[in-house]
Amino acid sequence: KQWYQRRVPLRPGNNFNTRLGHSVGRMFASLFPYDPQFRGRNVVTFHNQRDFIFLRRHRYVFKNNKRVGLQELGPRLTLKLRRLQKGTFDTQGGEYEWYYNHKQMDVNRRTFFL
Repeated sequence: KQWYQRRVPLRPGNNFNTRLGHSVGRMFASLFPYDPQFRGRNVVTFHNQRDFIFLRRHRYVFKNNKRVGLQELGPRLTLKLRRLQKGTFDTQGGEYEWYYNHKQMDVNRRTFFL
């Protein structure tokens, strides 16, 4: 009898609309395997806003048969993408798909890349 059953959380992602955003969103989505028959209560959310990635962990709270709420479990993480490297990790000879250049990218505050 298996007394411990591993629960992998559901993982929605928001606002990963650009080509770079799709790549980053798929990378984060690959951390948790997709299960169409999801029955757990844990949710991990990746939200992109103004080129920052917010990571939140919640739990579904069932108040009655019709109302459902979210309880934040923590921790809260805020990430800023610095570089995206092609292939496997190699700091010496690796090829970068995208990297953050603050001299060119911080000029206009209304242009976002993710």
